Amino acid sequence: MENKKPLISIIILNYNAGDLILNCINSVEQTKYENYEIILVDNVSTDNSHKKCKEKFEQIQLIENSKNYGYCEGNNIGIRKANGEFIVILNPDTIVEPNWLDEFLIAYTEYGEGLYQPKILSLYEKEVLQSTGNMIHLFGFGFARHKGIKDENQFNKIEKIGYASGTCLFTSSKVLDKIGLLDPFLFLYHDDLDLGWRAAQLGINSYFVPNVKILHAESYILKWSSKKFYWLERNRKYCILTHFSKNTYKKMRLNLLLVDFFVWIFYISKGFLFAKIKAELDIRKNKKYIEKKYLELENKKIISDENLIKEFPDKIFVPINVAKGNVNNSFNSIIEKLSIHVKKKILKKIN
Repeated sequence: MENKKPLISIIILNYNAGDLILNCINSVEQTKYENYEIILVDNVSTDNSHKKCKEKFEQIQLIENSKNYGYCEGNNIGIRKANGEFIVILNPDTIVEPNWLDEFLIAYTEYGEGLYQPKILSLYEKEVLQSTGNMIHLFGFGFARHKGIKDENQFNKIEKIGYASGTCLFTSSKVLDKIGLLDPFLFLYHDDLDLGWRAAQLGINSYFVPNVKILHAESYILKWSSKKFYWLERNRKYCILTHFSKNTYKKMRLNLLLVDFFVWIFYISKGFLFAKIKAELDIRKNKKYIEKKYLELENKKIISDENLIKEFPDKIFVPINVAKGNVNNSFNSIIEKLSIHVKKKILKKIN
């Protein structure tokens, strides 16, 4: 009898993930849903983890890149090879539950075209939340809701969120045809924020699906390093410059300069001054490309900045291992007050 269930393509990007990738694929293989394919894309790993995966799981499709294309283009290469009606982007340092694909499909059937993410828990502290959905802040920061909180099943409803985490993102090939793939310029970090923001501009929502639970090791490569802070800041500024209209940006400009001043202080306090300098130089160097991308997104935009900004939270969450005590509290308080002030200015005409 012909299998009527739609094919789901699972894209896993690998770069020296060691045993984590083997454990990840092993958990996927326990999936109850039967009609899926695994596409493993390798970004020139030196630990032979990709070859070990192919030896152990012969049925997977292995794509060996000739160079490290980064997170975005690495995943895009896998997506272009996918045959599925539905697509999952899955990090190599995750463990999934047997019912995960069925639950994603149930949510998609009920809520329609969108980007979906699971409840993400720590691989090493299985009762501790990493994300119940991610949010976009007015000033381009992205953050995970309820990170570090103990999971007591208190977040048990499907909810609309700012953007779905790239740790495990479920959608359809139809949606990606509309939104476009991950932006290769971003290389890694903020790629999921950018994708969710682009989707929202087209009226496509992102959702948190608590019935899907995964475990995640989190940042097994860069952790909280100078290199990671460089990518986060560079890509935050890129998203602001490409997603907001010129008119919106003009209204925000002075406050963005203030935010930037406090970001400089924050980076200096963490010992990441050169990461901030490098991010600034990279944005200036790519001015023409950024303008081109801005025009592309502005011409496609259906939902106005004002309607999206209304849903942006004013508070941001900075993980305790990044900033502690007075630095954390002061930074969050300032950003919140500035956000409230700027929102009033932008939304004045439509309220």
